[in-house]
Amino acid sequence: MVDDLRAAIAEARALINGSQALVKATAGGRVKGKTPKWRRIECRPVHLKAGERLQITEFDETQAHTRNVEWGDPAARAMDELFAQPFGHWHVATTTGDFSFRVSKAGKVLVTRRAVEREQSTTHDRTKTRLVEPDEPFLFELGLTTESGRVKAGRADKYHQINEFVRILDAAVTDGMRAGRLRADSLRIVDLGCGNAYLTFAAFHHLAATVSPKVEIVGVDVKKQSRDHNVAVASRLGWSDQVSFVSDTISGAMLAPPIDIVLALHACDTATDEALARAIQWQAPLILAAPCCHHDIQRQLRLASTPSPYRLVTRHGLLLERFGDVLTDALRADILRMRGYRTDVIEFVDSRHTPRNSLLRAHLTGAQVPPDQQAEYDALVTAWNLRPHLAGLLSPD
Repeated sequence: MVDDLRAAIAEARALINGSQALVKATAGGRVKGKTPKWRRIECRPVHLKAGERLQITEFDETQAHTRNVEWGDPAARAMDELFAQPFGHWHVATTTGDFSFRVSKAGKVLVTRRAVEREQSTTHDRTKTRLVEPDEPFLFELGLTTESGRVKAGRADKYHQINEFVRILDAAVTDGMRAGRLRADSLRIVDLGCGNAYLTFAAFHHLAATVSPKVEIVGVDVKKQSRDHNVAVASRLGWSDQVSFVSDTISGAMLAPPIDIVLALHACDTATDEALARAIQWQAPLILAAPCCHHDIQRQLRLASTPSPYRLVTRHGLLLERFGDVLTDALRADILRMRGYRTDVIEFVDSRHTPRNSLLRAHLTGAQVPPDQQAEYDALVTAWNLRPHLAGLLSPD
């Protein structure tokens, strides 16, 4: 729905001032060509010994600044300050519904309203603030939470995974922008092998609300039913103009550069290699890839003549499989480094939440690797008679 900005602000303000119904209000992002003082703000009612207050938390690049203001004139003046900031997105959650508006890159105001029943909490001492709160509408649309904003039974691991991914993404994007590798005014993202797009939607929600005024993301998955499901979710959220999906293979999807960020999260086996190869060919400034299974190198290890003294490892099937996992990602990381990426292999989430918990984080710096690193790579693949799939995709000969 397209609405007037002044009218949208007035409606949001009225909902925030209605402390009896307010659950939480958030703002982030920025209007094109303008920069707000804060990256993100949150407002919620709290009950203190001194009485009822409006708690305002303002986030800069490194920390959160919290203040509690009295309702009435002090809260009204605080709202004047906040609504004067050029935030690109506001979302107000109340006990009866959600109201949000977003300022598009063309300057239009897109308003969304949804009826929801939820409880209000005014407890002052809360758990640590998450980057993705459970009452965000996209989590409900994806079936992870109830209408009241509670994580469903059996979905806590997925919710935790989303928060950890967004935390890593936020830090990586901030790093990229500070170094000038990523643009502050626009981000174009591709999620290769997106499946049901939990992390696709989480990435868009966070980056559009807190980082950049213009965020576009394309999800790619070979399954048509996944595409149809994801398109329907994007439509219900009012995000269809910025979040799109195609049904195609990772290597075959028609996607033209420039691409700023490439995501490949739990793409199976050599599908991760296909995603990394496309990202390298696009010269994407940032790559985040969480590999899934590692069958290709494991198969090659079983067929190879094991060099001494590694027979102590390969004679045990379980250890051979784990060694194949480690070797696969070590080779991928080294190939990325040789292609000009500063690469780390980090823990995605704790292994109790998912056994596939490693993540390749790569920033394009253009740095040249020393000759001895190339020699080490050559020696490793020669000793084990390996042909890494990623290397073959980049250099078929």
